[in-house]
Amino acid sequence: MARRPARAAALALAAVLVLGACSTDDGGADDVVDQGYESGDGSTTTWAVDERTDPVALTGTDYEGLDHDLADARGDVVLLNTWYAACPPCRAEAPDLVDIAEDYADDGLQVLGINSRDAAGAAQAFQREFDVPYPSLDDSDGSAVAVLQGVVPVSAVPTTILLDREGRVAARVLGLADASTLRALVDDLLAEDRPAGDATDQDAPGEGSPTEDDT
Repeated sequence: MARRPARAAALALAAVLVLGACSTDDGGADDVVDQGYESGDGSTTTWAVDERTDPVALTGTDYEGLDHDLADARGDVVLLNTWYAACPPCRAEAPDLVDIAEDYADDGLQVLGINSRDAAGAAQAFQREFDVPYPSLDDSDGSAVAVLQGVVPVSAVPTTILLDREGRVAARVLGLADASTLRALVDDLLAEDRPAGDATDQDAPGEGSPTEDDT
């Protein structure tokens, strides 16, 4: 009789882990930036302006055959999201990402998905189901994720990465992202380097810059 509660508890724990992230990869990529954890529980990490590395150089082709280059997005904030169609947390956060993409479309935010697992049919069916307004790279060769891994650990699916207006990694969320957290991060980044005539927010240091919030 004692085994049944223990088994139920184990199954419940497994379910929580699956919902937190579809997969993890403990490949030691945290050597790039020392975060001290590898999880897919929605943990958020931000980097202050003076701690950010070089702009991310990433190109790829989406499922409609269109080419994308992050260099073309300089001047805008970019939200990158890794996903695949059968991933439960990817499906759970899709409506929030759609809303964010639409709500901030005229404010200087670009959203780009990265899918390393699905064939075009499965990916496009997902995009139709959730009315996704932004493109996703067909990353079947893993090259886009490899580029990101060279800059910031991408150890869970989904992982959401936010780039500042210069294309530098400013924030990362491992696992299912909370919509209010994403919106706050986007707001902070959009407030950075905001033009004021010919001036920038360099006249007001620290205004709008993200703070360290490792949870």
